Amino acid sequence: MVEWEITEGLTDYETAAARMEARAEAIAAGEAEELIWLVEHPPLYTAGTSANARDLVAPDRFPVHETKRGGQYTYHGPGQRVVYVMLNVGERGRDVRAFVKQLEAWVIATLDRFNVKGEIRDGRVGVWVVRDDKPRSVTGDRTEDKIAAIGIRLRRWVSFHGISINVDPDLEHFSGIVPCGITEHGVTSLVDLGLPVTMEDVDVALKQTFEDVF
Repeated sequence: MVEWEITEGLTDYETAAARMEARAEAIAAGEAEELIWLVEHPPLYTAGTSANARDLVAPDRFPVHETKRGGQYTYHGPGQRVVYVMLNVGERGRDVRAFVKQLEAWVIATLDRFNVKGEIRDGRVGVWVVRDDKPRSVTGDRTEDKIAAIGIRLRRWVSFHGISINVDPDLEHFSGIVPCGITEHGVTSLVDLGLPVTMEDVDVALKQTFEDVF
């Protein structure tokens, strides 16, 4: 059985990281159920294991947290649904790539509930949307913006960290970093796409689509 928890308000990042690590250990030891934890954070940047210091454009703008999840720099803040995924990958096939693909599929299925087509791109982590409402690039390529980020860590085959979906964050806050090291594409959100979606709507969609994917 997978437990679900939604924390209201803004959750301190260090507090969340400590709780995730403790819960992952308890799951691995058979002392706790798997957990999907939905939170929002105050504005901050996180640096994954592949982060390049040059991609931290404004180091003094928001707190910067070093983290041992995979990936590069990401932003978290109000209006972004952060989904911490503490699942026993050891009992779910022991295939990390397949697990990441499941996370991607989960995000895509969730976005589909709002008639948004999320897509995966080789060499670009996360989930992307094509912006037909924006002009094409000088090379004629379609504009694509990132709407969700994915970054996990495993300990004793239990995952933690997870995904973040932009519901209605301040997109200007992303300008303090090069998100995931990618300079030629932007970021978007469900509200930026013109959809009157609330955090509660996204939470319902996440729960409805979880069983279909996992």
